[in-house]
Amino acid sequence: MLDHDWIAAHIPHQGRMCLLDAVLDWSDTTIVCRADSHTAADHPLRADGRLGIAAGIEYTAQAMAVHGVLLAPAAQPPRLGYLTSVRGVQMHVARLDDLAGALEVRAERVSGDATLILYRFQVLHEGRCLLDGRASVVLDAQAL
Repeated sequence: MLDHDWIAAHIPHQGRMCLLDAVLDWSDTTIVCRADSHTAADHPLRADGRLGIAAGIEYTAQAMAVHGVLLAPAAQPPRLGYLTSVRGVQMHVARLDDLAGALEVRAERVSGDATLILYRFQVLHEGRCLLDGRASVVLDAQAL
């Protein structure tokens, strides 16, 4: 299992902003991660003493970043990606911080080319979907 330390060593998100705790499963098209950070009192995305469900988008963006690292050829550094849009986002709860136990963060690559990737994503808790939608990621934006 790839743990929090491995994730933090491979994505740009550092310190408290590295939100994922483990990679549970992955393939060429999907990644499933676990996150326990949503209940932390010092969570960096808390506002007014709570962590709203929209923060789940950041969890899924980090899962997509980890997926990119895992797919990168071993001899090359992973390409830098930027979340450019989210679409069709459905929020089924108001907040994350009031949920005991781990979150499951899923992302599935549904299409893409060398520059632009489309993912479908979900954040789940105990099998219940909390947040879902689609996201576009552009790779090497500075080169465009």
